[in-house]
Amino acid sequence: MSLVESRIASTIGEQVDPLPVAIIGAGPIGLAAAAHLAARDRPFVVFEAGATVGSSVLEWGHVRLFSPWRMLIDPVVADLLAPTGWVTPDADALPTGRELVERMLEPLAALPGIAPHIRVRTAVTAVTRRGMDRTRSTGRSDVPFVLRVRGDDGDVEFVARAVIDASGTWRTPNTLGSSGLDPLGLERVRDRVSPALPDVLGRDRAAFAGGHIVVAGAGHSAANTLLALAELARQEPGTRVSWLIRNRSAVRVTTAADDALSARSALGSRVDRLVTDGRIRLVDGFEILRLEEDDERMRIVGYRNGLVEDLVADRLVNATGFRPALDLLREIRLDLDEVVEAPRRLAPLIDPNVHTCGTVEPHGFAELRHPEADFFIAGMKSYGRAPTFLLATGFEQVRSIVAHLDGDAAAAREVRLSLPATGVCSTGSAVEECCS
Repeated sequence: MSLVESRIASTIGEQVDPLPVAIIGAGPIGLAAAAHLAARDRPFVVFEAGATVGSSVLEWGHVRLFSPWRMLIDPVVADLLAPTGWVTPDADALPTGRELVERMLEPLAALPGIAPHIRVRTAVTAVTRRGMDRTRSTGRSDVPFVLRVRGDDGDVEFVARAVIDASGTWRTPNTLGSSGLDPLGLERVRDRVSPALPDVLGRDRAAFAGGHIVVAGAGHSAANTLLALAELARQEPGTRVSWLIRNRSAVRVTTAADDALSARSALGSRVDRLVTDGRIRLVDGFEILRLEEDDERMRIVGYRNGLVEDLVADRLVNATGFRPALDLLREIRLDLDEVVEAPRRLAPLIDPNVHTCGTVEPHGFAELRHPEADFFIAGMKSYGRAPTFLLATGFEQVRSIVAHLDGDAAAAREVRLSLPATGVCSTGSAVEECCS
C-alpha cells in the first residue's frame, strides 16, 4: 500500500486489508525486520528520518565494529541477497560502520521487494491508535495504528496493523550531568561539546588538533575516542587529552580480559597503557556540575572527592551513553522498567548490574510485548538505557516478532541465540550497541 493510499484510508475511516506493518528506522534491525516480512510476503513500510538507510551508522562510519561479519548478517537477509550475486563478506573480518552500510544495508534496501517500501527523510513524530488516545480501552485492539510522519511535504498520517519501533538510541545521548540532567551552562558552550565517536583523525580533525580535549564517559565509545585522540596528539603537537569518569575506575572498559570479542577486549588494555604512559590524563571520581565560558575555551566545574574542582578545555566529548526517545510514544500503552526503561519482561534479563552481553538470555516477542497489542520496540531501543545490546540479539528479536505477527506461534516461541562470552559491557555502548 502506498503512503497516499494509507493516508486516504486514514482520512475516510475505511478499513483496508491487509494493512502494512510500520517499521520505524532503516538501520540494521529495522531493515532486518523488513527482510523477514518480505520473506513471509507480508506488507510493510519503513520510515527513516535520515537521508539514506543506515544514516545513523554512517555518522560513526569511520569506526570499526567489535563484532565480525558472521555476527552481523541476519540469515534471512543473506538468503534474500544471495540470488543477486551478493558476495558474502569474510566471516571473521571486522567492518567499519560505513562498510556495514555499503556492503549489507544498501544492497538489502535496493532489493525489488524492499526498495519501494522505504521512505527516507520521513520522521515518525507520534504513534497512536485511530480515534483513541491512551485512556480509551473499549475496542482498542480492533482499530489500526496511526503514525504521524513528517517529510518533505509536511505532516501526514499513515495507518498500520502493527508497529515495530527500531529507531535506536543514537540521536538521544545521555546527559553530561551525573543527575541525569544537562549541566548548567550547557547552552552557552554547546558549540564546544561534541557527540560520541567524532572522527578526530578525519572529518573533525581541525576541531580537535592542538587543543585540550576532554572525554566524558567510562565505556567503549569513550575508549575508541581516547585512542584516536592519543594518535592525534602524537601527530599534532600541543594536543592534550583528559578522561573524565564518575567512578573510581572505568571497570567496564578495563576489566574485559575474558571478552571473546577480541577487538573489544583490546580497547581497555590499550587505554590503560596510554594512561600509564601519561599520554592520557585520567580524572576519576569527577561529577560534572556546570559548564562555563572561559574566553574562547570552556571551564568544566564538578565535584571530586567531595570538593569543587574544575578544568579548562577546548572541547568536551559526550561519550556517556544513550537513552530511548519515548516522546513519540506518549499515546501508546507501554510497560517499561522504571530503572532501565526497557520492556518490563526484558529488563531483568539485561540489567547491566547483573548481566554482560554474553549472559543475556535468548528472548523474543514474549519479552518485548507491551499492553498495546501488536506494538513492539526492537533493537537497541528495546534495551532502554542498558548498554548490553549486540546486533545479533536484534536480529533474533525481529525474527520472533515477525513470526508472531504472521501467526506462526511455533517459530515465534522458538527463540534461539548464541552470543560470545564477554566481559562487562560498556555504559557508553560499544559501537554496534547504540545505533540499531
